[in-house]
Amino acid sequence: MTTDRLYYTDSYVREFSARVIEAGAGGLRVILDRTAFYPTSGGQPFDLGTLGGSRVREVIDEEERVIHLLEAPLASDAEVEGRIDWDRRFDHMQQHTGQHLLSAVFEELYSMPTVSFHMGAETSTIDLRAGSLDAKLTARVEERCAEIIAQARPVAVTFEDAASASGLRKESQRFGILRIVSIQGVDRSACGGTHVSSTAEIGPVLIRKIEKMRGDIRVEFVCGLRAFLQAREDYRVLADIGRALSVPLDRAPEVVAAQIERIKTLEKACQKLSTELAARVGLELYAATAPDPDGLRRITQRGPIDEAMRARAQAFAAGGSAMFLAVCDDPPSVLLASSQDSGVHAGDRVKAAVSAAGGRGGGNQTVAQGSVLSKDALNVVCDTLSLLR
Repeated sequence: MTTDRLYYTDSYVREFSARVIEAGAGGLRVILDRTAFYPTSGGQPFDLGTLGGSRVREVIDEEERVIHLLEAPLASDAEVEGRIDWDRRFDHMQQHTGQHLLSAVFEELYSMPTVSFHMGAETSTIDLRAGSLDAKLTARVEERCAEIIAQARPVAVTFEDAASASGLRKESQRFGILRIVSIQGVDRSACGGTHVSSTAEIGPVLIRKIEKMRGDIRVEFVCGLRAFLQAREDYRVLADIGRALSVPLDRAPEVVAAQIERIKTLEKACQKLSTELAARVGLELYAATAPDPDGLRRITQRGPIDEAMRARAQAFAAGGSAMFLAVCDDPPSVLLASSQDSGVHAGDRVKAAVSAAGGRGGGNQTVAQGSVLSKDALNVVCDTLSLLR
């Protein structure tokens, strides 16, 4: 037995009565003779609500039937009352009709067809078959959508034979009777989703993001109440930034950009000073380290192997007859610096030691670096290098 889908003819049905014709999984998997619950399909998520007092967890489209997954069981042949979560449903209606309008306008203005649609909990996306898209073009699309929304054009649902249905924005691959959603003078699309009855109910359409996606262009957007709430939040964030910078809202972006450049300059200066300081410390360590009996000055330090550690090691080795081993526990790694006259090729020594411990590494005669997978392996490397005394 098929399920009579009430939303096909009236997306505004919020409450309905129905009979349970099949109850599986202990009554938690229910099929009704009629339903207003929309199942996940065509990029639109399922409806939520209650059925016979039980919360609906998910709604699944199974060919001619609609399956309702519940939190509490219902009995077969029971007469039940269904109630749709209207806020969620109307939000989906706004997003889906907004998508039809947005796709139609992209095609109208720029001949960019929509190849896929996804409705998320916060934003929705369409993928366009297009080579490029910029802010100027999308602004014109938003303006055109606003024009059509302000005209309160009717959105109608009709049922037509696929063989004779014409003027569809995208050719349907289905046979038999098609459910066609039309925006007067703008769009005709085969669609099984829920929609508002007038473009005025879509509310504002705002494009949030544009990005390349596997050769297409992905457009992220919001409609209706989502767009209003997002615009309000955007204004709040921008106002907070303006207050923090003590500038008007319209100057906030340029001031932020200037601050970012200033921070980059300061970071470069700090990095330069840090490297210079590390090199000075390396020279002081060299002076304070007594040579071993073989005439080489050796030192081992533990800590992050960063630019400062590298500068310290190279400055130490530059003093002559010296070797500097840096050991980092996380991630397990080593750095070896050796002077030209030490008789030690840093790259060869490190590569041999870490390779034997299952790691990777290498370098040149005077400086080399390597890493291993564990602290135990790191200890083996340090012992192999014979520098820990």
